Amino acid sequence: MQIRRAEKTDAKGIASVHVDSWRTTYKGIIPDEFLDRLSYDQRTSLWENNLNKDDSYTFVAVDESGEVIGFGDCGKRDRNHVENAGDLTSIYLLEPHQGQGIGKELLKELLQQCQRVGFNQVFVEVLEDNHTRYFYEHYGAQLIKTEMITIGGKELSLLIYEWPNVNDVAW
Repeated sequence: MQIRRAEKTDAKGIASVHVDSWRTTYKGIIPDEFLDRLSYDQRTSLWENNLNKDDSYTFVAVDESGEVIGFGDCGKRDRNHVENAGDLTSIYLLEPHQGQGIGKELLKELLQQCQRVGFNQVFVEVLEDNHTRYFYEHYGAQLIKTEMITIGGKELSLLIYEWPNVNDVAW
């Protein structure tokens, strides 16, 4: 397994992980009708656009054959107006590869990238019913806010965490 910066040719693999991970991670949280409508083609187009942006940083985890098995992305959301602060916008792994330390390595790379571009403070948003929140808490993210959002017609609690200083994350 290798973690590396995503290339434009990774868009299809990232999209596949994105859709498949949403369908396993959010089953029972987000309505099935919404998850069933997720499209590999639409996500591929989304990631082709994302990978062309200068202010978005995407990393992939690839297996020995070069297949994308996970990815993570960071940058600065439009609604983030905090100086020197960035956002961890996603970390997704295919279910068979979870629990093997790959998520930790992706998180480490993403937080290091945030540091490289001058983001000392980093935010991450996670649905309350998504157990990934405990992963972020384990690595020092602190809950600072809860908001209500709607996905697929269902009201959900969105938790906003922060790492006040990414230099202090203990690995």
